[in-house]
Amino acid sequence: MNLLVWSGNSQQSTVNSQQRTVNSEQSTVNSQQSTVIMTQTFINKPPIIIAHRGASGYRLEHTLASYELAIDLGADYIEPDLVITKDGVLIARHENEISATTDIANHPEFAHLKTTKIIDNEIKTGWFTEDLTIAEIKTLTAKERIPQLRPQNLVYEGIFPIPTFTEIIDLAQHKSQAIGRNIGIYPETKHPSYFQSIGLPLADTLLLSLQTVNLPIFIQSFEVSNLKELSRKTDLPLVQLINDTGQPYDFAINNNPRNYADLLNQKGLKEIAKYAQAIGVNKNLLIPRDNHGQLLSPTPLIIDAHAANLQVHAWTFRNEDFFLPLDCQGNPEQEYQSFFKLGVDGVFSDYPDKALKVKLYE
Repeated sequence: MNLLVWSGNSQQSTVNSQQRTVNSEQSTVNSQQSTVIMTQTFINKPPIIIAHRGASGYRLEHTLASYELAIDLGADYIEPDLVITKDGVLIARHENEISATTDIANHPEFAHLKTTKIIDNEIKTGWFTEDLTIAEIKTLTAKERIPQLRPQNLVYEGIFPIPTFTEIIDLAQHKSQAIGRNIGIYPETKHPSYFQSIGLPLADTLLLSLQTVNLPIFIQSFEVSNLKELSRKTDLPLVQLINDTGQPYDFAINNNPRNYADLLNQKGLKEIAKYAQAIGVNKNLLIPRDNHGQLLSPTPLIIDAHAANLQVHAWTFRNEDFFLPLDCQGNPEQEYQSFFKLGVDGVFSDYPDKALKVKLYE
């Protein structure tokens, strides 16, 4: 089977799976907003290991400590979710409502900012990044989002500040130089339609942040319209995220009846290939589970996506039995093996060392 890779100018090329080293080429982003020049170096044997919010099984997610540990554990890419502050600074948080991932509830000076909003058709109550300046965000520290499953991370609460995207880029560049290995950055634009609606668009700020970065990049989103906008402004590889339920939020607000499933047939995949170079899919779309959580037979999605010249990156791999299929309980390596044998081009993992160990063994 052929493996799909992209040079820096994001022109799709087909490379035999035995030839998995691609020379870096220069990518030029030419738009009225900005000119971005990147060097994309894809030298790692697939599947690529994407550290999901850093090494978030070992450190608090979306902290510099988590990203740095992920790099030290061998991750090919670090993956920050990006939201934006009141004064237009991109920061890494799982959501723009930050009560579950920061200690803001312990800051009485921000009590008056607690509010209720509708974000992507969901009612959310708490504190929101768009109501705080970066100076205010920097007074907060991170906390564990799922303490009942990761009590080992509670020891780090109250220590790590909330990083800006610029700080994450700086870390990746510094570590790449220090260890002699290019560390990719794989940012997700969170709630782009919502932020656009309140006058804090993400796309141009993101591209401006990347304008001097000479590292591998993928940009991902669960929405479609912002990826199409980005495809007109940059040649960087784009990733259409696809869940196993629901629809892109921009479809919902534009009365588009299609859902994520409609994007996965051959017609939908060919449409995605016009603006993106990969799909990032809920792994249940590749190997479904039955009602008891046991793995079923694989779907043809990887074959169909590759036929449409799209890479397939699967999410999210975790060690805890709470997340594992019934037939992989206590054995997360078995789950990786199943997906690696299927031919995925990348995996998002909270435990990048575990993913790398299985990859090297395979």
